[in-house]
Amino acid sequence: MKILVSALEHSANVHLKSLKKELGDDVEFMGIFDKTLGNPVVDLRSLAIMGFVDALKKLRFFFKLADEMTELAKEADKILLIDSSGFNLPLAKKIKKRYPQKEIIYYILPQAWAWKKKRIPVLAKTIDRLCSILPFEPSYYPKDAPIEYVGHPLLDQITHFKESLNDEVQNIVFMPGSRKGEITKLMPVFRELTQHLHVKATLVIPEHFSQTDIKALYGDISDFDITHEPHEALYNADFAFICSGTATLEAALIGVPFVLSYIAKPLDYFLASRLVKLDYLGLGNIMFSQYKKEALHPEFIQKDVTVKNLLNAYKEYDREKFLQNSKSLRSYLKHGSSKRVAEIITQY
Repeated sequence: MKILVSALEHSANVHLKSLKKELGDDVEFMGIFDKTLGNPVVDLRSLAIMGFVDALKKLRFFFKLADEMTELAKEADKILLIDSSGFNLPLAKKIKKRYPQKEIIYYILPQAWAWKKKRIPVLAKTIDRLCSILPFEPSYYPKDAPIEYVGHPLLDQITHFKESLNDEVQNIVFMPGSRKGEITKLMPVFRELTQHLHVKATLVIPEHFSQTDIKALYGDISDFDITHEPHEALYNADFAFICSGTATLEAALIGVPFVLSYIAKPLDYFLASRLVKLDYLGLGNIMFSQYKKEALHPEFIQKDVTVKNLLNAYKEYDREKFLQNSKSLRSYLKHGSSKRVAEIITQY
């Protein structure tokens, strides 16, 4: 079976690798994905963008890429789209218009329930199978929509969880993100913060960064222990300070108490704050508030990301309450998603 895959983000490819294991060797990927999974049509590094401004600069490139993917769809048995709605939803429309009989499967859906509810009927009409990773998401769709909760992909990768916490904080993990803009904005705050904590400080650096990148982005990191293994670092930590993104949900599931910090470009933040109607930024908070009607962890955004605010949040943290809520969140999500998505893909 040939599957046209569109997986632009690093996190999407982590989940795609778990899915590939479930699908086995009889499935061939074509399209956009990590080169370790086959022969993609583009280098993922050329797709990296941060915010609306960066996206506008690369519009022509993405239009050409979408045309190339539509041509490739002719050879595919099925289409698999993962996350990245800004690219994947227009692509789905183009493919469905040209090849109406091709089955399109969307895994990790656009968060239309959060900011563009008018997209929900479009998704239900365009996509043949909607694979939701949020337990509450199907309730926003029409009853006859082809959507189901398939589990959460992080539970395919994360298999060890904290059952208890150390009495004293001995090791704090810092995760300033994976995009260059995120890192350069947060690292000055994190470096200063370590001077007030007086415990072991561990810094997670994405493994694909070169030494030149690290020096330019992170500055002086002599006060940190360095690791490239985020899950292991979180499991061994007593506390964490994390940039917004998948890492916040990873920490929430593993059970390490943390504070979310995020500084976006001013224009990006202005636009997002008017488009997205959410009470929280962190994935763990979004899910937990749907489930328990309260936040799971503190969040600091834009000008509120200060050493003083982060330090106060750390000192006032109820770590034991967080751990119990973490266990509750895992129970809510139930299981991983790769097995069910593989079943959906291989159904004829």
